[in-house]
Amino acid sequence: MWTSVLSLTGVALGGGLTAFSQRATQRSAERAEERRLRAATSEARRSEQLQAVKEFLVCAQAAERAAYNRPEAWGDDDDWRTRAGDAMTALWVAERHLVLLCDPVLHGPVHTYGRALNQAVWREIGDTEVNEHLEEHKAAFMTAARTSLSALPARTP
Repeated sequence: MWTSVLSLTGVALGGGLTAFSQRATQRSAERAEERRLRAATSEARRSEQLQAVKEFLVCAQAAERAAYNRPEAWGDDDDWRTRAGDAMTALWVAERHLVLLCDPVLHGPVHTYGRALNQAVWREIGDTEVNEHLEEHKAAFMTAARTSLSALPARTP
């Protein structure tokens, strides 16, 4: 009789330990999957933000080019006005995209840089050179963009 009881106890104990180890393994696998999903989501978010910054820089360059190519006599070149208007529209859309996607630390500098570009394109800067007017705002934006992007966790192997 004792042999049967001890045998049954051994089977129950072995089954319990097996179930416990399987549950622990399952929980460990679930946690690893959660970490992998968080890392993938974070990397996708960072990539999306990096792309938004790049797009803004492309639009800023087009606006800067329009500012440099502005004809001296205001209103003489309707084609330039159309191109400049299109460049500024694209810039403002890219600016709003950054505000939606990126860290709030970037909101002020991107808006200020956009306003400076707008002033340069439409010559609301007086006799100040375009590059002189933009340099401080561009540097502040680049610093904020670098800070914003570096605050995101980078992909880990």
